[in-house]
Amino acid sequence: MGALSDAIQDMEKRRAVVDDGVKAIEAEVASKRGMTGLAVKGAFKVVRGIKPGFIGQALDHLLDDFTARVDPFHAAWVSSGSGTCEQYFIAHKAEIAEALLGVTDERAKRAKNRALVKTYQKLRPQGVQHVTEAMPRVGALVAKHTA
Repeated sequence: MGALSDAIQDMEKRRAVVDDGVKAIEAEVASKRGMTGLAVKGAFKVVRGIKPGFIGQALDHLLDDFTARVDPFHAAWVSSGSGTCEQYFIAHKAEIAEALLGVTDERAKRAKNRALVKTYQKLRPQGVQHVTEAMPRVGALVAKHTA
């Protein structure tokens, strides 16, 4: 099993990772319920409204940084030789969430789009919770594209 960062060097595989990532994001947003769910869905609508295909473009733009943060966890799972990638990612969800959010935190500091920055800042306090809830999908995506 190779690293995800190696897989995405092939443009066809990269596009597949981005497409699957967008589907995972959309499914995660759709699964949100209650007041927090309304806030997440509203923010997602704002972000999608920036321009058509923005989610996929943003994910593609961040993918190299995300894979650099995820690869060590994937390598640790491979070395462990136990369970599935999804199980490993769930067991280490807080660490992985912080690693991934570190990428978006850095980018948000440099972003010029005020609506996007404001939306990110509004949702960031619950970021770890949302990302940890998405860990089964993240683990499945990594497993699929590193197999």
